[in-house]
Amino acid sequence: MSMKFVFPTLEYKEKAIDYIREFYEYNSEINGSGSLDRFLRESTYEAWLQKLIGAIDIANIPQGKVPGLTYFYVREEDDKIVGMINIRLATSDVVRTEVGHMGYSIRPTERRKHYGTQMLREALEFCKPLRLSEVVLTCDKSNPASAGVIKNCGGVLEAEVYSEMFDEVIQRYVISNDCDI
Repeated sequence: MSMKFVFPTLEYKEKAIDYIREFYEYNSEINGSGSLDRFLRESTYEAWLQKLIGAIDIANIPQGKVPGLTYFYVREEDDKIVGMINIRLATSDVVRTEVGHMGYSIRPTERRKHYGTQMLREALEFCKPLRLSEVVLTCDKSNPASAGVIKNCGGVLEAEVYSEMFDEVIQRYVISNDCDI
């Protein structure tokens, strides 16, 4: 299947809402959506788009935050959002220890089709110009599917720690991302 990364726009509003709705229908935890689920509950899709624009406004990033990009992972054949990925463009203590450089999700009906591994591999490639030579990724210890995606992309378990932020044990992986381009 041919896939593409799409920066969210108004054109994808209904597809994005459908993406999040599916997580609720399957009673599946929502991670890696760039807070889209929260914005749809508490605000609007349009406000979420403004948040995404603010996350790339490097000169005006709030204290304690890092710039980031959020993309839909779209199947070209039917223009369906299959996954989402957030890429944090800098390292901070929170990125290094709690959330990692990337967060991602795959819609429940599209899991076990290798989209997660494919999406992460492609994201690692287009992140090389950012010079992130070591990419930190985290996942809940209770999420072996996510750990499998990370390991499939070269992730090496660095630590298992209790996260007060998430109130659970998280696994922290590092992927060596050769930046020689």
